[in-house]
Amino acid sequence: MKNFLKKYWWIFAIIIVLVGIAGGILFSKREQILNSTIEKIVASQKQQNQLEIKIEQAHFAGLSTVHFGKISVVPLKKDTLLSIRDFEVKVKLLPLLFGDVKLAAVKLFDGKLTFVNRHGVKNYDFLFKERKRDTTQKTELDLAKFANKLINKVLYKVPDNLELKNFEASFAETDSSRNVSVLAKNVSINDQELTSTFILNNGEATWHCTGMIDGGAKEMDVKLFADGRKVEFPYLEQKFGLKVNFDTLALKLAGTKYSGDELTVKGAWGIKNLLINHKKIANKDVVVDNGSIDATMVIGKNFLSLDSASTVHLRNLEAHPFIKFTLKPAKVYELKLNTDWVNAQDFFDAFPAGMFESLEGIKVAGKIKYGLNFYLEDKHPDDCKFDSRLDKKDFKILHFGAVNLQKINGPFVYTPYEYGKPMRNITIGPQNPNFTPYNQICNYLKNAILTAEDNAFFTHKGFFEEAIRKSIATNYKAGSFKRGGSTISMQLVKNVYLSRQKTMARKLEEMLIVWLIENNRLTSKERMFEVYLNIIEWAPNVYGVSEASRFYFAKHPSELNLGESMFLASIIPSPKRYRYQFYPNGALKQRISGYYFDLISGLMLKRGMITEEDRASMYNVVLRGPARNYVITDTTQVDTLLDVDALPQQIIDENPNTGKALNPVQQEETQPATIQETETPEKSKAEIRKQEREERRRKRKEERENS
Repeated sequence: MKNFLKKYWWIFAIIIVLVGIAGGILFSKREQILNSTIEKIVASQKQQNQLEIKIEQAHFAGLSTVHFGKISVVPLKKDTLLSIRDFEVKVKLLPLLFGDVKLAAVKLFDGKLTFVNRHGVKNYDFLFKERKRDTTQKTELDLAKFANKLINKVLYKVPDNLELKNFEASFAETDSSRNVSVLAKNVSINDQELTSTFILNNGEATWHCTGMIDGGAKEMDVKLFADGRKVEFPYLEQKFGLKVNFDTLALKLAGTKYSGDELTVKGAWGIKNLLINHKKIANKDVVVDNGSIDATMVIGKNFLSLDSASTVHLRNLEAHPFIKFTLKPAKVYELKLNTDWVNAQDFFDAFPAGMFESLEGIKVAGKIKYGLNFYLEDKHPDDCKFDSRLDKKDFKILHFGAVNLQKINGPFVYTPYEYGKPMRNITIGPQNPNFTPYNQICNYLKNAILTAEDNAFFTHKGFFEEAIRKSIATNYKAGSFKRGGSTISMQLVKNVYLSRQKTMARKLEEMLIVWLIENNRLTSKERMFEVYLNIIEWAPNVYGVSEASRFYFAKHPSELNLGESMFLASIIPSPKRYRYQFYPNGALKQRISGYYFDLISGLMLKRGMITEEDRASMYNVVLRGPARNYVITDTTQVDTLLDVDALPQQIIDENPNTGKALNPVQQEETQPATIQETETPEKSKAEIRKQEREERRRKRKEERENS
């Protein structure tokens, strides 16, 4: 080797000289190359995006440092998008030789980025312009590869040293007062240490972001907080009615690993004193005083997932989530959430303050363990899996929270609501002459309602998971809420213990209260069913079985026959629909009684609730009470047909031809001649159409609220 170098040293000398000459030529031409590159970029942006870019100064300030002065970017005939007084960037030479641009230092002084929406004319709409795609070559998206490339681009471009002063970003909308501005007063990175100060909305708040960023190692550990107050987002509250604030937000990235077509990203997120308020979430402010997650994300070629190695921390409670979304070959949604056996009090204390109003202050003893398993494949939604279990060991309720969960064991006052407004107070107990004890309600009605609403009521512990699973599948296929999976227990808790607002928190609280009542025997099934029958709505301002029996049939609940009982069971999902289901003489239309009565009575017969003799006379249902005066006689066929979506899932499962049986009746129906005609209030066609429209709107609103 030494002999080779001695013999051919002149070759290396020539190479070094040639590289030096080439470098000298490039160095002498660098200003020309820089100006040529700028001209190409300016021309390209003007042609593609109609942007006028001006750079008054551009020159090298060192071997690898470029300085720009007085930069402006203005969309054609629109407001100025960007202006910068001074911008300087320095690149590392060694990575540049291999085609990589690694920033060594960046300086930016006095800049302004302004997004303006002036009466619908936006100076930033070019950002969302659809680009032409090359359709000749089809490339399959590799999520892991894309994510790895994105992370590398973002973090690799973080400069080793950054000095940014007085750079303001703002959004202005002339048609509203929702304007936002953020002034980066000072942002610096010095030897991977980040410090920054941001001024919001001209002094409304001051934020700081501090910590460590190491772009090369793909690591960071930063915190966001505000001076003397919480970090707030007024724009979200103005735009979406969502109030969000917190004391400190922490973000940690502990590195990434790309191997075997999978990208693993490890990190952690933490937040202190998070406050959320939105009318769809809860009635009050929801506060998480200390929450965090140690997260391991795995991104594959066709999936995104939060690995089960992740841990969520809420006070003293730890839970292990698993979330996975697969795109191909079929969309698959997976969710699992598990806890170990934990102290029951820690479980209840972990819920954010303001989330569960009725349970605030509850004291319990024993152990609790929770497990959730959900799986749904887009192509086979009927095969979805749903299993939610809350197990207990030596569990006891030592003290109820804000609401006594045993209050239904004695007399109490129930207040029904109509469209968010209280109707009247109803005493549930013997003090109310309309209250009907369980043993004074005919078995026909009780069994018809159990058959139609919740046939497993006396055997389940508050939840019928198969009905919930089928409801999920039905709603997914429909792309909207079509069917709920509520049991009688859930309906009872919703009406007796919870507020009228339809929120996510209320639904979770409903399920938790049902579990507490059913699994700890706080009351009997008979009493729950008795209260349910005495509070549910059967017509506008008609509540409870006693009022309903008199309103429709001028009878006591003990005197109802099978047909009358099945009719009352049929209208529970939509109690205002009765007005379309009768002839002017008060007889129930055959297209209602024919199908529904056959279906329900068939199930009751199979379960030994009725005999064949009972079925013989069940079709003679005639209004004899005040309801007869409110019948709408001239209706469209769709309003008089029984809605299959009103039937519970178990009935549909036992009758696979349910949907077919509800096709409109082709032949014209006639009224039974044996019924004596009575006068009914005449209504104009316009009034009838108006009532029909109102009824359809009410039904849609009820369906949304029940979701």
